[in-house]
Amino acid sequence: MSLTIEQLKQVAHLARLEMTPDQADHYTQQLSSILDLVDQLQQAKTDQVEPMAHPLEMSQRLRPDTVTETNQRDVFQSVAPSVEDGLYVVPKVIE
Repeated sequence: MSLTIEQLKQVAHLARLEMTPDQADHYTQQLSSILDLVDQLQQAKTDQVEPMAHPLEMSQRLRPDTVTETNQRDVFQSVAPSVEDGLYVVPKVIE
């Protein structure tokens, strides 16, 4: 699939990109080759291929979900200008 310069200018306009005529020629060729590659990939037969989340049969090593630090909320909130029921009180910004 090859793009025309007019199609490229339309895409550039939609993306709010300014493009010189020299750039338009260059990018038309590059984007056309990318679209040709995508077309080749779409023609690959994938009917018998099962979708997978990861190509390798691995499981992720996870660390234990344990608390490693003490609760310091009171210390942090002691320097706050305004706190109510353990929450920081801030000025209303939406009416």
